[in-house]
Amino acid sequence: MAAVSMSEAPGSVGDVVARLERLPISRWHLKARLIVGIATFFDGVDFLAIAYVLPILAPQWHLTPPQIGLMLSASFAGQIVAALFFGWFAERFGRRTAIVVSTAIYSLLSFACAFSWDYSSLLVMRTLQGIGLGGEVAVAITYISEIAKAESRGRFMLLYEIVFPLGLVSAVLLGIWIVPLFGWQSMFVIGALPAFLAFFMQRLLPESPRWLATRGRHAEADAAASLIERETEKTAGALPPVRPVVMVQERKASFADLFGPMYLRRTLTVWAMWACCYFCNFGLATWLPTLYRTTFHLELGDALKYSLITQVVGLIGTLVCALCIDRFPRRLWFAGAFCGSALVFAWLWYAPPTSADTVAVAGSLAYFFISTISIGVYLYTPEVYPTRVRALGVSTASCWSRIASFIGPNVVGFLLGSAGLGAVFGGFAIAAGIGAVICAMLVSETRRRVLEDVSP
Repeated sequence: MAAVSMSEAPGSVGDVVARLERLPISRWHLKARLIVGIATFFDGVDFLAIAYVLPILAPQWHLTPPQIGLMLSASFAGQIVAALFFGWFAERFGRRTAIVVSTAIYSLLSFACAFSWDYSSLLVMRTLQGIGLGGEVAVAITYISEIAKAESRGRFMLLYEIVFPLGLVSAVLLGIWIVPLFGWQSMFVIGALPAFLAFFMQRLLPESPRWLATRGRHAEADAAASLIERETEKTAGALPPVRPVVMVQERKASFADLFGPMYLRRTLTVWAMWACCYFCNFGLATWLPTLYRTTFHLELGDALKYSLITQVVGLIGTLVCALCIDRFPRRLWFAGAFCGSALVFAWLWYAPPTSADTVAVAGSLAYFFISTISIGVYLYTPEVYPTRVRALGVSTASCWSRIASFIGPNVVGFLLGSAGLGAVFGGFAIAAGIGAVICAMLVSETRRRVLEDVSP
């Protein structure tokens, strides 16, 4: 792309991009990542909380495998709605506002879950809570991507996004130590804590300058960029001069930005990546505690500890991805990770495990590979869309993860009851194999490229 001229008006897209791309990572960037990260961390806790109360509720409420599968996937129904709604909401009203609203929704509904009195009431509350859970993560990663510079965007974004799997691991730890002491309701009370953060976030963070500029709100974009520059100077010293980056033609969003000649292949690719990845991810993660209890007849404490092993291995996978993603082509990373998980799942399909130890070891290895993709798609998807529809693009892609995450636990419940454990891993192997082929053929290279250069 042609370089931007030095006569760009203050607050225009070209001006904002050039100013943000020259900034070193500073204490302000880390503070912004921390504030948004707190909301995303508790999103992860609430996301998986249900998996660690069901081993208690299943025998107490006499739940059948299909009922367990439906409860595990209930929040994903709300998340499908949220993914579509909050993508539009963030494009219309801003990234920061969308994060605040979605965080408040999932926090307050988590508190409401604690007062559920039977299966049906908890099912309704979890479904409604999904509206907040599905909206926060996609918009939050959009915000983080728009304040990061191209050179270190992969590591910066994924070190932020790692707070989500940290939340998943914390859900396991809470399930092991808090639930036995204070009851299953305590999981949902803790998940309500981010409601307090939502009230202060508007004052703690500026709106995304990139988004303000694309909306034609140039004075506000200039003010937001100036605030970030001043905060960066406090710790980084004098800033380097503003240099031309890319020529950006400001224009309104349209469906061509998702489905036009330039973006259709990208859209279908990321949709398939999210669907294949999260079918395996949450199909496996949400069922493991109950699987250990019902199939291998472990005690509750042992079942939760075995599940913790898998989540910790997954966390290690996300950390490896965060530290190494900028060193490898995106296509090689995603295709290789899908292939690795497919091979492990295929082995478990061919030789169905007969012990919990086998599931813990092999399942954790597969989850390691899947976790690198689970976090990686949050980096790759914002890179392949322009700012004017970035939140919408990420949200619609994550919608497919919610659909797959809704289908996954139900498919596991069906296959487990009708065809056995080996068939469950066979389903995961097929999904991961499809993902590997798609990534090997269609993923574009975005590493270390300015967002506006990748997606004009």
